[in-house]
Amino acid sequence: MENKEKETFKFTYSAKEQDEIKAIRKKYAVQEQTEDKMVQLRRLDAAVTQKATTVSLVFGIIGTLIMGIGMSLVMTDIGNILGTPLALVIGIITGIIGIILVCLAYPIYNRTLKKEREKIAPEIIRLTDELMK
Repeated sequence: MENKEKETFKFTYSAKEQDEIKAIRKKYAVQEQTEDKMVQLRRLDAAVTQKATTVSLVFGIIGTLIMGIGMSLVMTDIGNILGTPLALVIGIITGIIGIILVCLAYPIYNRTLKKEREKIAPEIIRLTDELMK
């Protein structure tokens, strides 16, 4: 009776099947990918610049569209619907507002970049210290 308890059945799959099993297991296993410190440093640095660029682009595009509305009120027949003098005044004011928004896009970029750099600076300094050792 003791012999039967010690008997076990062991089956191994072929190498091709083993690879397939590992590939399927890899899909479902919790992956703890450790990111290379240099890659992480580059990603953090790029994220700061990307956010500042996005914010300033949105601001500049909105300003350009507002400026275009003002120009179309001044220069097209749309102004005739409102009345020429009124459309001219509204168009000039709207165009100036748009120009101001476009001109503020670059200072907004610099301000956002500065704030994001201050926010991420401790992590960047920590990573660079580790990399320079």
